[in-house]
Amino acid sequence: MTDFQNLGLSGALLKALAAQNYQVPTPIQARAIPVLLAGGDLLGIAQTGTGKTAAFTLPILDRLAARGSRPQPGTCHALILSPTRELCAQIGNAIREYGRFSRLGVATVYGGVSINQQIRALRPGVDIVVATPGRLIDLVDRRALSLEKIEVFVLDEADQMLDLGFIHAIRKITRLLPKRRQSMFFSATMPREIAALAKELLNEPVRLEITPAATTVESVSQQVIHLSASNKLRVLVDLLSTMPRSIVFTRTKRGADRLVKGLNAAAVEALAIHGNKSQVQRERALGKFRNGHASVLVATDIAARGIDIDEVSHIVNYDLPEVPESYVHRIGRTARAGASGIAISFCEPEQRSLLRAIERLIRAEIQPVDHRLAGRPSPSNANPADARDNNQRGTGDRKRRRKSHKRRHNSRTADQRLSA
Repeated sequence: MTDFQNLGLSGALLKALAAQNYQVPTPIQARAIPVLLAGGDLLGIAQTGTGKTAAFTLPILDRLAARGSRPQPGTCHALILSPTRELCAQIGNAIREYGRFSRLGVATVYGGVSINQQIRALRPGVDIVVATPGRLIDLVDRRALSLEKIEVFVLDEADQMLDLGFIHAIRKITRLLPKRRQSMFFSATMPREIAALAKELLNEPVRLEITPAATTVESVSQQVIHLSASNKLRVLVDLLSTMPRSIVFTRTKRGADRLVKGLNAAAVEALAIHGNKSQVQRERALGKFRNGHASVLVATDIAARGIDIDEVSHIVNYDLPEVPESYVHRIGRTARAGASGIAISFCEPEQRSLLRAIERLIRAEIQPVDHRLAGRPSPSNANPADARDNNQRGTGDRKRRRKSHKRRHNSRTADQRLSA
């Protein structure tokens, strides 16, 4: 079995990994780190929660520590682009942990906080900059940071960059980078647009596809509850009473705030995180959720990949996402660091097409469950007949099952049973 000792990392990095009790690399780390240490470009496709951050930060730290020279004022040697503020902060924290014995500097720059403080941090030069595209362009336009000395460029969560409309900003940034550099793209999915961008910006990259694109983590038990919109809040309150720590996803920012009010009125301690919240509010909400002061975090897709908390037991898709790929990123917030998790989706009758699109993407059928049985892991060795009786596995014929659901959810009897 491969361990970090065999990957060629420096002693300082191995010491930092040992301090965090990291011994065995994940598949993406085991395959990517040797490629990157050798200086090659890389296109890495791996589902969220598989250790992509260490896969690219460890080789960067190794390279820059060996380089030995400080960056010039107003420059940096490595640039990591990330789609969200939270993810920027988490990557920055990971770099500080991994590089604790390397004496390398890192600056995180993103919107929602004072740009003047970031300008002061960049003025003497910094080894690594982790940035969101918009704030980075602001800093470049103000001549607070030059990208001319960059040796390593990372585009993290490339597919979400595309979803959030950053493609033009990315092209503007990459035009400012030196042509001779090491580049790497990491993504959970690989839409055609990102594949085309990778072909344009990467130089003969090694392609590592640890799992098929849009494959969900096996340790996540996926379930769907068919119900009417009027019953969603009541069912959610019932479910949350048995869930230790849950993230609930809504489609809109207004919907997130409205849901938090409804949950608080039902004596459920919940906090919201979305794009309309200030950075201070977002960090405060994440801190309370991480420390256990709130058991429920209500989030929009903007935060789907910016929440890295190991102890999240359940994910609830209160609203099914319009973009099927968002489902993969949402449920990747559970079952992290080798743990298991449960993802429950609410599906209203008019949202069947969204559910089918998700199932086509992940190439699997999500188990329909009765709301009174949801939130429990489905045993893999369950008797099929018993599973059909309790509506957990649905192992019968696909066509018959769909007809059964249609009759159930169109019937008054089903509505009465759900309201009971």
